[in-house]
Amino acid sequence: MPAPQHCPTPRELDDLEVLLSGALAPRTTFDDQLTLVLPAELAEVVAAGDEVELVDPEGLPLARYSREGLVALGAAAYGPFRRLQLTPAQAREAHAGALVVPVAAPLSEADLAFVGERAAGRDVVLLTLSGTGTPQDVSPVGLVRTSLVAARLLTAADTPAHVVVVPLPAHGDADLDHALGQQVAAAYGEDVVALPPDDDGSWPDEIAAAVAQDQPGDEDRGVVVLFTGLSGSGKSTLARALHDLVLEDGRRTVTSLDGDVVRRHLSAGLSFSKADRETNIRRIGWVAAEIARHRGVAICSPIAPFDATRQQVRAMVEDAGGELVLVHVATPLEECERRDRKGLYAKARRGEIPEFTGISSPYEVPADADVAIDTTGRSVEDCLAELLPHLPFGLEGPA
Repeated sequence: MPAPQHCPTPRELDDLEVLLSGALAPRTTFDDQLTLVLPAELAEVVAAGDEVELVDPEGLPLARYSREGLVALGAAAYGPFRRLQLTPAQAREAHAGALVVPVAAPLSEADLAFVGERAAGRDVVLLTLSGTGTPQDVSPVGLVRTSLVAARLLTAADTPAHVVVVPLPAHGDADLDHALGQQVAAAYGEDVVALPPDDDGSWPDEIAAAVAQDQPGDEDRGVVVLFTGLSGSGKSTLARALHDLVLEDGRRTVTSLDGDVVRRHLSAGLSFSKADRETNIRRIGWVAAEIARHRGVAICSPIAPFDATRQQVRAMVEDAGGELVLVHVATPLEECERRDRKGLYAKARRGEIPEFTGISSPYEVPADADVAIDTTGRSVEDCLAELLPHLPFGLEGPA
C-alpha cells in the first residue's frame, strides 16, 4: 500500500529543500526547531513507525518522512532561478576559493564597495537567502533579481561575482535564524563575510530599478476587495457597482468573483454544508490571490462568515504580493430578513435550510475590516463614497 501523501507549507518546503541539500548537516531532518506540522491522522502514521510521503504543491514526491528521518525521493525541478539553487557540494566545486557573502536584502552602494574591497580581486559568491519570509524589502524572486544585478556590477568593477540561491526561510526566531544563516553560509565556503550594517542603504540605479519592478506602488499593486456580510446585506449590489466603476475608470483590469456565479462555475458540486461553504471561500480566495499576483483587481462578495477562513484568504492574497481590502457590509439581520428577495430567511426559519448564516449558523463579525458599511436606507452611491477612500488605488465616484 503506498504511503499517504502530504504537501507541507511553503516554509516547511523550504526547510525540506535545505535539509536535503546538506546545507544544515549534521542536521538531516525536522526537529523541535525546524518543525513539520502534520495533520493529526498523518502524525499518527509517523508515530506508529510508518512513512508519509512529502510532495510539492503539484504532487511531485520529494521525500519520505518517518521517525528515522528523511529519505530523498527527488529534487524540485521547477521554480524561478532553479538553476541557481546549488547544493553546498556543487557550489564549492563550481566556485572553489570564492568569498561567500550571505545576502538577504538588495545590496546598497556601500555593500558593493565593501564586497569589492574584501574580495581584493577574488571571485565572490552572493549567497542569496530567498526562503519564505527571509528577503527584506523585496519578494524572494525580487531578491534574486537584485543579486544578479549586483553580480553584474561587481564583475564590471573587476570583482567576478556569482549568484547561488538557498531557500532558507525565516522561522520567527531571530536567534535561530541567525544561527541557521551562519551554518548555511559555512557549508557553502571556507571564507564567509557578513555585510556590515548600512544606515544609508542607497541603492545603485540598476538595483533601485529592479526593486521598483518587484515592489509596485499602490496604483499598480494587485488588490482583492472582499465584501463579507449576511445574505441580503447588499454585498453583491456594492460589488457590482464597484466593478462597474473600476471598468469605467479604465486604468485597472478587474474581475468579479460573485458568490453565486462562482458556485455555478468554480464550485459546482459543493453542498451548502459548513465544510463545503468554507471550501468555496478558499477557492474564491485562491483565484483572487492569483489575480492580485498579476496586479489585477478582484472583487469578491461571498458571505464568508468565519474569521479563520477570511484570514486564510488574507494570507493567500498577501503571499501573492497583493493587498486585501476587507469590507464588512454590516446591514443588520432584521433589515436583511426584511428584504429576503429569495425567500431564504423564511425557509431557514422553517428549518428547510440547515446551517443558514444568521439563523442557525453564526456570523463572526470581522475585527479587522477596513470599513464597515450599513446599507439600510442608503443609496448605492452613498455607500460607495464611504468605501472608495479605503481602496489603495485612486478611484472617484461616478460623475
